[in-house]
Amino acid sequence: MTHPTRLSVNVNKVATLRNARGGDLPSVLQMALLAVDAGADGITVHPRPDERHIRRDDVLTLAQHLTVELNIEGYPSDDLLDLVCEVRPAQCTLVPDPPHVLTSNAGWRLDQGTAVVERALLRLRDAGVRASLFLDPDPEQVDRAADLGADRIELYTEAFAAAFPTPRRDQVFAPYRRAAERAAERGLGLNAGHDLNLDNLAFFAQHTPHLLEVSIGHALIADALIYGLRDTVRRYLACLGRA
Repeated sequence: MTHPTRLSVNVNKVATLRNARGGDLPSVLQMALLAVDAGADGITVHPRPDERHIRRDDVLTLAQHLTVELNIEGYPSDDLLDLVCEVRPAQCTLVPDPPHVLTSNAGWRLDQGTAVVERALLRLRDAGVRASLFLDPDPEQVDRAADLGADRIELYTEAFAAAFPTPRRDQVFAPYRRAAERAAERGLGLNAGHDLNLDNLAFFAQHTPHLLEVSIGHALIADALIYGLRDTVRRYLACLGRA
């Protein structure tokens, strides 16, 4: 039986707007709960060491109040792993971002040293947290993720999103399908995210086999400035075939 792809709303940009002025407006918790009320299946946060958007207290508050899955993304530093093991979210997505980068810009290269990933996966397993690795659409990297004991992978979709409105769409998308098929062969759950939006999401979801979850933040929050958050979440669910 095919299960519908789930939508996890990344609320980092809500925190960015709040932090620009100080105080608690807009409220990260309020907006997360509104997204859930509109049908979102989960909430994603990516706390960074400088707390330029999501802060530690945001994570603790969301974990206390959410009734849906919480996904914490981040580089597997000791501080992040300590927070994850304290909160015990449903999922932790490990990304290879150093602290200074603006946003995620590459997947893990698991052929170039894996000690930090292996240590993190062990801690997450001991804490009972589902572990996902952020990867480029490369079947070899998918195999390495499976060998390391990850539960899921998240395909980094920026290349697909950039190519989507161009004649190169199908050529650039092909590796995503191959990576998705390899993940299923290796028993890995499949997530995806980065630059997915109302224009390209339906195509990606319809043509990517075994896709369990998409995590979307920047485009969704930008669209919410036009349509409102509740209607925007419903538009993204519609792209996933969810009325």
